[in-house]
Amino acid sequence: MKVIGAGFGRTGTRSLKAALELLGFGPCYHMSTVIAEPYRVRQWLDVGEGRSRDWDTLFAGFRSALDWPASAYWRELAAHYPGAKVVLTVRDPGPWYDSVSATIFRSALEQRARLTLRRRMIRWLVARRAPDFALYPRMARATFIDPVFGGRVDDRDHVLDVFERHVAEVKAAIPAGRLLVFEPGDGWEPLCAFLGVPVPDVPYPQVNERAAFRRKRPRRLARLILRGR
Repeated sequence: MKVIGAGFGRTGTRSLKAALELLGFGPCYHMSTVIAEPYRVRQWLDVGEGRSRDWDTLFAGFRSALDWPASAYWRELAAHYPGAKVVLTVRDPGPWYDSVSATIFRSALEQRARLTLRRRMIRWLVARRAPDFALYPRMARATFIDPVFGGRVDDRDHVLDVFERHVAEVKAAIPAGRLLVFEPGDGWEPLCAFLGVPVPDVPYPQVNERAAFRRKRPRRLARLILRGR
């Protein structure tokens, strides 16, 4: 492991994943990795519920890790991989909350709401056809919804306070020479200087995470139901 991401989801982690892989620090483990390979949901559920923290097995074959659920364990990963550098992705807290509440937190809050008949049918089909992925809401609660936010993801003021405290805690815990605080608009130069690699002759990746989340979710559920992954 060469790079550990300490930033919350929806802070430009998808673009950074693409950037790290272009720079030779891939494959990069990301929430999208868990979604694409649902057997990993059970691995993280074991972590979140305290049964296992075998980081080397969990991240076998990966050279970097970003986004939840990995970033919820940034302290443990920084200690376990002392040679890895840490990137703390940040953005303006207000727009960040708008983004995360419309995507990841929205999914968590839907689990609490009274479901329509259509959604109950979809959940039943997913549980039958893709039992690993059906555990995703439980895994999310166990790894970051509850331990990081106390389950209060619908409380804007609380979530923003957690966000700001998290940024301060990472800055205080990780030595300056090992830490890069990185915003989505910073581009290649600070990232490449931090990692000690040349700036590539291509634009820095720009991935619209919110649009991608909304676009892919229905297709992902259909694939899980039809193919049984």
